[in-house]
Amino acid sequence: MNIKELAERAKSQLAEVTGLKPVTVTGTFKDEQGWHIELDMLEMSRIPPATDVLGDYDVLVDEDGNMMKFERTRTRLRGEPMEKEERE
Repeated sequence: MNIKELAERAKSQLAEVTGLKPVTVTGTFKDEQGWHIELDMLEMSRIPPATDVLGDYDVLVDEDGNMMKFERTRTRLRGEPMEKEERE
C-alpha cells in the first residue's frame, strides 16, 4: 500500500470512529510501531471559517492501512499558524 492509500484509509477510519470531517493530511512518518499519519479534523464549524476549531490527530496504521490507535494532540483555530514541535 502506498502512502496516499495509507493516508486515505487513516482519514476514512478516523472519520468513522470520531464522526468528524477530515480537513487535510499534515504529515506522515514510519517507525517501528507502523505508519503515523498526522491529520487535521474539523471539530467545530464557525462563521467565519477562519475561526473553525480543528483537532490535530496522530493516527497509527499498520502496513495494510488498518488503524491501530489514534490520539488528538491538540486543538486550534483554523486561522492560527501551525507551529511544529520537535520530535525526540
